[in-house]
Amino acid sequence: MELRGARALVTGAGVRVGRALAEALMREGAHVAIHYRGSERGAREAAAEGKGMGVNVALLQADLADAAMARGLAARAADALGGLDILVNSAAIMERRPIADVTPEDWDRAMDLNLRAAFFTAQGAAAAMGGAGGAIVNVADLAAFERWTGYPVHVLSKAGVVVMTELMARAFAPRIRVNAIAPGAVLLPDDWDEAMRAKLAQTTPLRRLGTAQDVADAMLYLLASDYVTGETIVVDGGRRIR
Repeated sequence: MELRGARALVTGAGVRVGRALAEALMREGAHVAIHYRGSERGAREAAAEGKGMGVNVALLQADLADAAMARGLAARAADALGGLDILVNSAAIMERRPIADVTPEDWDRAMDLNLRAAFFTAQGAAAAMGGAGGAIVNVADLAAFERWTGYPVHVLSKAGVVVMTELMARAFAPRIRVNAIAPGAVLLPDDWDEAMRAKLAQTTPLRRLGTAQDVADAMLYLLASDYVTGETIVVDGGRRIR
């Protein structure tokens, strides 16, 4: 896929990894619809950067926990950009909650955004892409392949994203390619101190934490590689095999 001139929607693009993915696409010359829910400031900053690069940028606010908003987001992006070629599903939450403490509200909050929203946003994107097709990249998590007992609903939701990726890759082929990225220790929570960060780096085979650029590089590979679909690339410095 040629990224220069492509039209992309990135969800959760106002902060953290989502913003980095949107900025990476804009640097490649893609026109980007930046979705955000509450992170308007970051979304506007990313949009200003994109406009400085000479690409078209649209800001789209939506609560993707609302399935109807999720399903309709791609059509809004296509209207704003004159079509849609790429969807990057990045919007998500990660909450620590031991299994014994998980409530139905905890379950719904994580599943609605991490899995259901990604499903219906992709469903809408498949329709918006039309006959020309395109590519979808879902952001999963290393948690999909591990058993983090402190984050049970997050683990289940991201495992669902991996399975959803394979399911959609088969259903949408050959018109649309669908792949995923499973980041590991990338952009850690702000409340982690230096000792915790250092320990995580030292227990990672490549002896460093990941960066948002590591994830962006994987996304760009998946978008550029026209013979790859249904795959999840783990970007974790080797933590899965430690």
